[in-house]
Amino acid sequence: MNLYNMILFIGMPQVIIIVVVVLLLFGGRKIPELMKGLGSGIKEFKNASKDEETDKVEEKK
Repeated sequence: MNLYNMILFIGMPQVIIIVVVVLLLFGGRKIPELMKGLGSGIKEFKNASKDEETDKVEEKK
């Protein structure tokens, strides 16, 4: 089985193990801070993508 198939078929037991490991590594207090940073990063990425699309549309005109 190659890596792509292994990633594609992640089941519930594997997700639970990953969550437990993350909790052990970062602790309960650090998780909300990490998620906030991840959310702001995703928001910035979406805004940059929208800006790029509007630039391409304006260049075509």
